[in-house]
Amino acid sequence: MNKIAFFTLLFLLQACAQKPYHGRLDFLGKFPSKLNEVSGIAKENDSIFWVIEDNGNKDILYQVNIHGQLIKKYKIGNAKNDDWEDLTTDQNGNIYIGDFGNNDNDRKDLVIYKLHPSTSKKSKIEAEKIKFEYPEQEKYPPKKENRVFDAEAFFHWKGHLYIFTKNRSYPYNGQTMIYRVPDKKGDYKAKLIGQLVICENPKYCSVTSADISSDGKKIVLLGYGYVYMLENFNKDDFTNSKLTKLYLKHETQMESVCFTSNDELIIADEQSQSKGRNIYRYDLGKALKTKTDPKGKP
Repeated sequence: MNKIAFFTLLFLLQACAQKPYHGRLDFLGKFPSKLNEVSGIAKENDSIFWVIEDNGNKDILYQVNIHGQLIKKYKIGNAKNDDWEDLTTDQNGNIYIGDFGNNDNDRKDLVIYKLHPSTSKKSKIEAEKIKFEYPEQEKYPPKKENRVFDAEAFFHWKGHLYIFTKNRSYPYNGQTMIYRVPDKKGDYKAKLIGQLVICENPKYCSVTSADISSDGKKIVLLGYGYVYMLENFNKDDFTNSKLTKLYLKHETQMESVCFTSNDELIIADEQSQSKGRNIYRYDLGKALKTKTDPKGKP
């Protein structure tokens, strides 16, 4: 091999080594360093999104562009970030923040904050409180095999908020409980409307975010490295939904997902060590057409 060929090969190898690999995700950008724990994302329009961070961070709602760059931030009044875990919107432009992170299954103050950003011309928005409890939970915390009352995922649909729990049972059984509460201020007992077994691997099958398509035909649940899609469901029972598992070939701490169209998702991950703090696009329609459903881990 002559010197020119050698150095050309060396250059190409270095270029390949330096390019980050994002699997089946299209990299769109990186959040600023102050947003290293994005736990929820929701669409404002095709180029603007709302994001929040989880426990230990400020009571702030952030507005970013599709590349993760910060545009504006709002202080949320009448609210406290005990553990904000997901974000969703309704057709009237209202925003809902799910303060239902419950790692130890011992919280008695679960709440969803409802915001009306369009009515605020200032940098502070007052929140309404939708308080709720799980009627099936009798002890705080329950025994380890019954710890299924953490949650990191929900969406708005037809006047209600649908909550998908994150299973922390031991031994782990992969089950997520699906609850429903009204979208109006008040105190409620969440209604259990179904249960799903995603899989039995806690690394990949614990639900970290959720959303529903605008046509109401698809629900996506996010896990670390996977998207789980539900179809053929109804508002009163998701138990018999059709479940499709889609491997993203990129296993980071993925905590946020939202639809931008009926066949396209935006996904965000938290920073963990040197990875993450990114925003991605995922072509759900293409994935379904090419049948990228994995065979293996989950």
